[in-house]
Amino acid sequence: MIYTITLNPSIDYVVFTDQFKVGDLNRATSTFKFAGGKGINVSRVLKTLDEPSTALGFTGGFPGAFIKQTLETSGINTQFIQVEEDTRINIKLKGVTETEINAPGPKVSDQHLSALLSQLEQLTQEDFVIIAGSVPSSIQLDIYAVIAETLSKHNVPFVVDAEKSLLTQTLKHQPLFVKPNKAELEAMFDVQINNDQDTIDAARQLQHQGAQNVLVSLGGEGAILVTKDACYKAVVPEGKVINTVGSGDSTVAGMVAGFSKGKNIKDSLKQAVACGTATAFTEDLATREQIDAIINNITITKI
Repeated sequence: MIYTITLNPSIDYVVFTDQFKVGDLNRATSTFKFAGGKGINVSRVLKTLDEPSTALGFTGGFPGAFIKQTLETSGINTQFIQVEEDTRINIKLKGVTETEINAPGPKVSDQHLSALLSQLEQLTQEDFVIIAGSVPSSIQLDIYAVIAETLSKHNVPFVVDAEKSLLTQTLKHQPLFVKPNKAELEAMFDVQINNDQDTIDAARQLQHQGAQNVLVSLGGEGAILVTKDACYKAVVPEGKVINTVGSGDSTVAGMVAGFSKGKNIKDSLKQAVACGTATAFTEDLATREQIDAIINNITITKI
């Protein structure tokens, strides 16, 4: 079974407006509410790809109930741990530019955290875990390392998609792959990435620290996958970018689904980038039809 861990899930309240003025009355042209959080997004796209998963993490209050009901209604299994405070609600404002306001999240106690780790203790090498997203301020800063160590102890393969220290603290436990984007790589190593070789060099540093594979998402420029033996670049078709939220999560889902179904590395990468691109071209996460319409227009080259 594939498990996704979202320590700080959310309701993503997406607001589209033709024009936004600070300090003035603004009117939305349309609004959407989604069960959000990086791991949850991965579970949703895995479902689209007919790959079952179980969503883990912490939920509370009416926003948490909305998330749980939304996922279960769509056929995604959940084993969330209930906390006392409300799950956060994040605002995604889509005007001429994109503006996001992310809430901090609820308090998670040591007992709640122990309950999550107990769930992970039951997993085996036949399972697969994706750890993704931010951490509530009430949780210890090294929680990603604690989770990675627990999984490694049981030989459970895992993937990490998170910012800077959250990702790097897991590397000594040898994640199957990590998925930074270009900006995150630059922040990790305090460098400016100007070309493919710069990307590869930074990705190799993550491998030297323990990552087995590194998948770097490059937005409209596609993605680069660095494995032990080779490097591949995926180039994406042109299209109108509507909503970048969830694009990276969709890429992770496509890659994991490829591995789970036994696809080779190039086909897994093609599916991953098709999922991420399709999501960027729509208001929500990509549908199967949108992914299928794009996948044959993705080109993979060895570099």
